[in-house]
Amino acid sequence: MLAGLGRAVRSGWPPGKRQPPLLLGRREGCPPPAAPQVRRGGHAGACGGLEGAAPPSTLVPSDEVTINYRHGLPVITLTLPTRSERCRFTVKPMLTTVGAFLQGVQREDKGIERAEVFATDGSKVSDATLMEVLLMNDFKLVINNTAYSVLPPVKDKPSSEHATEMEDIKSLVHRLFVALHLEEHQIRKERELLQKLDHLKEELLPLEQMKARITDSADAKTSRLLWVGLALMSTQGGALAWLTWWVYSWDIMEPVTYFVTYGSAMAFYAYFVLTKRDYIYPDATDRQFLHYFYQKSKKQHFNVERYNKLKEDLAEAEESLKRLRQPLHLRLPIQEISDKD
Repeated sequence: MLAGLGRAVRSGWPPGKRQPPLLLGRREGCPPPAAPQVRRGGHAGACGGLEGAAPPSTLVPSDEVTINYRHGLPVITLTLPTRSERCRFTVKPMLTTVGAFLQGVQREDKGIERAEVFATDGSKVSDATLMEVLLMNDFKLVINNTAYSVLPPVKDKPSSEHATEMEDIKSLVHRLFVALHLEEHQIRKERELLQKLDHLKEELLPLEQMKARITDSADAKTSRLLWVGLALMSTQGGALAWLTWWVYSWDIMEPVTYFVTYGSAMAFYAYFVLTKRDYIYPDATDRQFLHYFYQKSKKQHFNVERYNKLKEDLAEAEESLKRLRQPLHLRLPIQEISDKD
């Protein structure tokens, strides 16, 4: 951002005296300024080589463009070529880029057709470069066909006490900002979470209804299978008793019952081999329920993955809303909150 655009400072001369011409030669006590170097090909500085870039025809001494610090901000003072006025440009080094600064200069003087910044080695400085980086070293400011040699002043490094005070001030400003805007932020965030919850519930409603129907069907089939197993076991026991006491004797039925028991053990072992789990009645019931559930879901085109994803998003939104409504939980991790609950 440029501040102070258009704040011109006219450097007038006493009436009756002619303004002396601009000295392009060497100043007293200073070596003659070197012509700006423009390298071709390769990468140099921030933008690489400048093929085809026309070098400035005139190199103006450094006192034409001055940089001073006022209230901690650099103030760049230069002469506008069309109006021959001295104009000040206050920049924010950490926010203003080189391109924004050059655009501000061109907006101030419509007669400026070319405004560029070059490093001391002749390489062009990118427009995206921050002014804070540019002001660390000397550079050349080219306006139209005139190059200004700019020597930024060395900025004093803040002492450790001043740096500590600045950190304390930043921390205080941050706390004040949080205190003033936290309630507004919480209200806005709560409104967003409530809207998200409503949207998720609307999407889940038809899926919940379909899931309820599939669950009832799978539960009924599982219960029916359990009763069928009980009936088969009762029939087997009754048949063995009838054959033992009414048809044959125990001497004949004893090996039969042994092989029946051995066959049941083989069936349970086969279940373990296939599922890698022991044959425990609750686990076997849940497995059979899930088998019927997924079978029915496939027939009715029930998307189980989408349903699970929506349920996870709903639980996450509810947990976020819970933490938002309880300020003591805002800085606590979710796992710690779950353990406390």
